[in-house]
Amino acid sequence: MEDDDDCPELVPIKELVQNEQPQRKIPVTIITGYLGAGKTTLLNYILTEQHNKRIAVIVNEFGEGSAVEKSLAISQAGELYEEWLELRNGCLCCSVKDNGLKAIENLMQKKGKFDYILLETTGLADPGVVASMFWVDAELGSDIYLDGIVSVVDAKYAMQHLLEEKPKGLINEAARQVALADVIIINKTDLVSIKELEDVKSVVRSINGLVKILETQRSRVDITEILDLHAFDCLSAKSLQDKFFTSGTHPHLDKSIVTVTFEVFGSVDEESLHLFIQNLLWEKNVKNANDDSMEVIRLKGLVAIHSKHQQVIVQGVHELYDLEETQVMWDGERLNRMVFIGRNLDKGILKQLFESALQS
Repeated sequence: MEDDDDCPELVPIKELVQNEQPQRKIPVTIITGYLGAGKTTLLNYILTEQHNKRIAVIVNEFGEGSAVEKSLAISQAGELYEEWLELRNGCLCCSVKDNGLKAIENLMQKKGKFDYILLETTGLADPGVVASMFWVDAELGSDIYLDGIVSVVDAKYAMQHLLEEKPKGLINEAARQVALADVIIINKTDLVSIKELEDVKSVVRSINGLVKILETQRSRVDITEILDLHAFDCLSAKSLQDKFFTSGTHPHLDKSIVTVTFEVFGSVDEESLHLFIQNLLWEKNVKNANDDSMEVIRLKGLVAIHSKHQQVIVQGVHELYDLEETQVMWDGERLNRMVFIGRNLDKGILKQLFESALQS
């Protein structure tokens, strides 16, 4: 049983220096995971470790929550309102009752007081919706950037949660969280056998074939493994290349969400590439051999655009996507690498449609 009720020591917030300004954009890491997986234990661990980072934590979960959440939830006339509290190691905590965006906007007024933001979502939340906030909110765009999504998985109950069948048309919440993650923390490994742990890893890999997996007990991890990932910017291009070289084939134990990857030589027409992605994410009119619409939850790719000399990384979450030029120049033959994570995906059809976007 994890001691999620242990609350870090809190102290009153001191007055901020008015002219204090951050030296760089502030990264945001989304912490997600199914109910009871150990998200709050992970946050407690991070907040009480000596890591020389001033981390602001936004907790967006109430109800049957932990003592951390309850200690931050101030009741006034029966309603919850947000309250900022400071830990002795310089970290900040905030409780919110909305989608977290207002809390982040308020947090940005405390510039200079912190240099990293962790946002914990509810156990049943879709982290893709939360991630989308940082792509569409212009006010936040100049101050912060989405660094990555970390999902905590309970080793003991992972198979039950990940393989649970939902009514037709609905996606398993736990599987969606794995699909969107850049790092998976398989927690409570001491409660399962080696065989059970390997089964969990196989299911995770069948859903998200390129994710980094960390195994731990009591959510204790090296925080350098989960922070400063740069999973949503051009710095992730090299990481994507490496993953293509090291990733193997994993059995698709989960039939609802799978990972599809392919490589195609040549240069793509930029307008045709946009059309290809928009048909997938916006129009949702790309179908598989069974006439089911393909549903892409996350896409990533390193593409060669005909009119550009630099490698371009493409990122997509749900209906949002972005193309960003990297600093890496193409040297020799151009090789496009694409990753799609979603439901009803057909590798052959996706590759054929991508190839039709190549410059003739």
